[in-house]
Amino acid sequence: MTIITRRKLITTAALGAGGILSGCDRLSRSPDFQNILASAETANFTVHRALGDRMQMASEYSHADLSPTFRANGTRDPGTPDYAASAAQAFANWQLRFTGLFTKPQIFGLSALQSMPQRTQITRHDCVEGWSAIGQWTGVPLKILLDLAQLKDSANFLVFHCADRLGGRPYYESIDLLDAFHPQTIMAHRLNDEPLPIENGAPLRLRVERQLGYKHAKYVNEIEAVASLDSIGEGKGGYWQDVANYEWYAGI
Repeated sequence: MTIITRRKLITTAALGAGGILSGCDRLSRSPDFQNILASAETANFTVHRALGDRMQMASEYSHADLSPTFRANGTRDPGTPDYAASAAQAFANWQLRFTGLFTKPQIFGLSALQSMPQRTQITRHDCVEGWSAIGQWTGVPLKILLDLAQLKDSANFLVFHCADRLGGRPYYESIDLLDAFHPQTIMAHRLNDEPLPIENGAPLRLRVERQLGYKHAKYVNEIEAVASLDSIGEGKGGYWQDVANYEWYAGI
């Protein structure tokens, strides 16, 4: 799995080699060259993790910093009959399933999640498209849920399966266990002291505050623990990674 885009690696390599790769489209399309880039990208990701504080916190803000509106992006309503029926019941029947490599797979209803210890954080959402917004999020720390479901030793990644589909494809995203256990990683059900709006991912969305916005999966109804991402979608770790070659690791 490629975890840093080829574009970023080409830029880095060009700087290191006096720009000799600039404009070498034929070279960049070579399978052998792409394999070299993939191995270098993995090393780049490993070094990035090793140099940084693994539990470093994303910046948090005050109520005075809140954006007047929190822009919706991507899917604004899954539009399926099942989702519409659940929304009509204020998501009282919504379930979050924990599947895959767990010792004790779990199913949580929305009310059960709301009754658990909560974390509220005011953070900045940075979109890959270039805009940002500051919002207040409330939800269950993912660590609490993982402790209940008990990950198996063979688990390396979490895959977030969502209720929406784009272009006929089921939407999904994934993170590693470092981000999964980060204290600011939550399953959010409230935005700015109100129930999460549909356009922002109701009733549950992932907030993984140290990554760009497209990693914050909306409409989450299943979290699957896996050893590898190779058999999920096209093996790149997320919908946008599959269809547009976005970075898998989108750290900020």
